[in-house]
Amino acid sequence: MSKTAPSTRYIRTPGTLGREDNSLTFRSEEKGIIHLPIHGLKELYLLNEITLNSKLLSFLSMAGITVHFFDYYGHFRGTFYPKDARVSGKVKLLQAKACLERRIPIAAAFIGAIAANIHEVLYHYYKHGNKEIKPYLDWLKKDVPGLLDKMEDIPRLLSVEGEIWRRFYDTFKTFLPEDFKMNKRVKRPPDNPLNALISFGNTILYTKTISQIYHTHLDQSISFLHEPSDRRFSLSLDLSEPFKPLLVYRTIFELVNNRRIQVNKHFEKDYNYCILNGTGRDVFITALEDRMKQVFDHGTLKRKVSYLSAIKYDAYKLKKHIVEGTPFVPFLEKEKR
Repeated sequence: MSKTAPSTRYIRTPGTLGREDNSLTFRSEEKGIIHLPIHGLKELYLLNEITLNSKLLSFLSMAGITVHFFDYYGHFRGTFYPKDARVSGKVKLLQAKACLERRIPIAAAFIGAIAANIHEVLYHYYKHGNKEIKPYLDWLKKDVPGLLDKMEDIPRLLSVEGEIWRRFYDTFKTFLPEDFKMNKRVKRPPDNPLNALISFGNTILYTKTISQIYHTHLDQSISFLHEPSDRRFSLSLDLSEPFKPLLVYRTIFELVNNRRIQVNKHFEKDYNYCILNGTGRDVFITALEDRMKQVFDHGTLKRKVSYLSAIKYDAYKLKKHIVEGTPFVPFLEKEKR
């Protein structure tokens, strides 16, 4: 078990989660009995086979605690969150209307932010002597905005997004060590250490975004860049995309290049999959949580915010665009002051 923030607990040991008075208890053969105060707790990440009952879920709901469920391999299985007191029929109808009538410009805004934030991340390496990535940086800055303006349907927009990510992955070989080589992006299951880091990091960010959207009136299932889905919160996929380069990939690059994550120490590999082991998950989760909690001066809000707050603010911006028609521009790293 690792504790990385007062508001978040990650439990990765098999065991039983229960209630004792107004606190949580976790029982396992490895850890014994651990008491978990709920004061300030907002999220629980269950990263293994954890036993709990409906009585406990009722307690967690009353306490306003969101629970994200994963299996042993790090696959996200679902989220339990408290009864939604922020449901708005009006906003849901306007969100659906925006999806039907304004999906293309909203989706293009997300892709434009992805490109701009990747540029910010990679410019660090260019500035420190990596000249090989300059053609890609120029393409992101000069060509992608024009391409997005010309796209008139979602499949063509998605083809631009796919090319952005494909070229991004191709730059990794210029600044990551050989043992973190990635020939292509493989998700289910990840087949090498770098794919394992990306998949796990993206999933943690996705669930964090679910929790941030919960604080708004937005419907989690009505999305713009990703296809609206019956089986997942696809709006969380939309809102998390611009933050992936800034949070997930920056964390990976820093851990790998500083050898805080190593292939021979932090991974479990079989013939068809590769996942972080327990120690690797602790190292990665701690670093990612620290990055998400980083506070900076937000150029638009004119106050200090964390990256997590910036995700929630993007949800509010999208809601305002849907309801009032104000311009929607997802978070850009250059907004930091």
